[in-house]
Amino acid sequence: MGTPAGSARRGTGVLRWVGRVVAALVVFVACNTGGVAATTLFPVHAGTLNYDATLRLSLDPADISTITAPTTFGNIRLRFGGIVPAPGVRAEVQVKERITELLSRPNISVRSLEPGPLELEKAATDAATGLALRFALGALLVAALLLGGYAVWRRQSARPAGRALPLRAVRWGTVATWTTSCLVTFAVVAWTYQPARLATFSTTGILGAVQRNADLLEGVETRAEQTTPYLKNLLALSSALQDKYAPQNLSSPVAARFLLVSDIHGGNQYPLMRTIVQRERVDAVIDAGDLVNFGTATEAEAAGVFKGIESLGVPYLFVKGNHDARSDVDRELLDRLAKVPNVVLLQPDDTTYRVESIAGVRIAGFNDPRWFGDDNKDNAAKQKPAADRFVATMADEPAPDILVSHEPAAVEDVKRAGIRVNGHMHTAALEGNRIQVGTFTGGGPFSHFVAEGGNGEELTGQPSAFDIAAFGDDCRLASLTRYQFRNVVEGRPAYDDVTLINGSRIESAAPPLPGPTRSTGTATSTTAKGGSAARSCSPDLGRTTERITATTPVTTGP
Repeated sequence: MGTPAGSARRGTGVLRWVGRVVAALVVFVACNTGGVAATTLFPVHAGTLNYDATLRLSLDPADISTITAPTTFGNIRLRFGGIVPAPGVRAEVQVKERITELLSRPNISVRSLEPGPLELEKAATDAATGLALRFALGALLVAALLLGGYAVWRRQSARPAGRALPLRAVRWGTVATWTTSCLVTFAVVAWTYQPARLATFSTTGILGAVQRNADLLEGVETRAEQTTPYLKNLLALSSALQDKYAPQNLSSPVAARFLLVSDIHGGNQYPLMRTIVQRERVDAVIDAGDLVNFGTATEAEAAGVFKGIESLGVPYLFVKGNHDARSDVDRELLDRLAKVPNVVLLQPDDTTYRVESIAGVRIAGFNDPRWFGDDNKDNAAKQKPAADRFVATMADEPAPDILVSHEPAAVEDVKRAGIRVNGHMHTAALEGNRIQVGTFTGGGPFSHFVAEGGNGEELTGQPSAFDIAAFGDDCRLASLTRYQFRNVVEGRPAYDDVTLINGSRIESAAPPLPGPTRSTGTATSTTAKGGSAARSCSPDLGRTTERITATTPVTTGP
């Protein structure tokens, strides 16, 4: 039997070994955490000819053994199986701008833009090398800090030197633990992220819609062409019913017809729009914004939007929506639109408003100050400075017959107008003299499909909608005809709703307001709808333009 003293020594020795193992594990975990943190603070950039990616490791439990690629269109998640959990990999993928230029060229296929095997292999090698180097340096820094801390503690500690671990032993132990941390992490990552160990592949957002319904987004423009006969029949039926059953005052002479659209969102359904313009004898199209999704002109170019607008053959009056720029000073899309011959920018820049008179009907508007990617908070408050500036600028001008801006809150802040037109909500609505236009393209290819029932499995398309506003020879709204139909993108259009509204009921919601009177050609205009000065509108008046310099920005609201 051993002596009590011997047993005590053995017990003390066991405790020391346990303590050293625990210390080694702490150093191991600290090195791993430091290595991952280094890849987060200093991510790796890798790319191919058309794509760039920023990669970092993640210790988030939700990312364990998973490659996650968040994109504007949705998230891609690849979950792998393995014996040992591996750090997650987050890869933020960006499309290089040159790809949108390529897409605008004829005969460019999606397959031709895919990176080749050699490109992918080089990108993967660069990414792996960069992540390994950052991980090793981050882990080494943590190990050095721990070793330095131990050295300071040992010097200042009252504990006898003989009972503390020698500094040299701790140094070699730390180096061994750092090496083990790097080798184990590299081995686990290399073992886990193999194609053969892929367990699940999932997508969200529009990527999920494309994956589950790959054929729905192909040939949108072609189906718009094919839907033209259906739309002609719908318009013809609507016109016949209106002629037969519309009240007498709706059949009075029409000075001008305006097609009200909004929220195109990059969908090239201009063949449909061209049909409406021709069949309904439309004098001008008024677009309440959100022409694209991500604020770039190249997106619209690739979809053929600019050529589509030009093909309409009538003025295209436009105000910017919150998806039509990438920052508060971005003008790329507006500058490109200004080059389309029939486009009229109602607020071409920050210092100018443009009032367009067509057949004597005055149309004015202002841009949405928001942009794609803003914080999406207090949106109504963000509209107020722009609305107040417009009101201040137009205080001494005749009130417009049609006021246009993108968001509801913007036009609600402007009281002097015959009718107020907005979009943004993707649903048609009528509140007093505020006409909210639905989305002409059903939200465009990227937001057309929504989940039904909340389970994300069944997708249904948003309805397409547009309005036709007819103005009489008294320069007042005579009628508003609202159209809604479904499944154009899917290639099986279905009738939904046509509503005819007496325009006098809409304009009567705007109280008469006194204001200055100005002579415009042969017509006399006044700010008061129904005021004392007589006005006359007619196709003979043609089209005129006024440019009005904006006042100093108004600082109201938050």
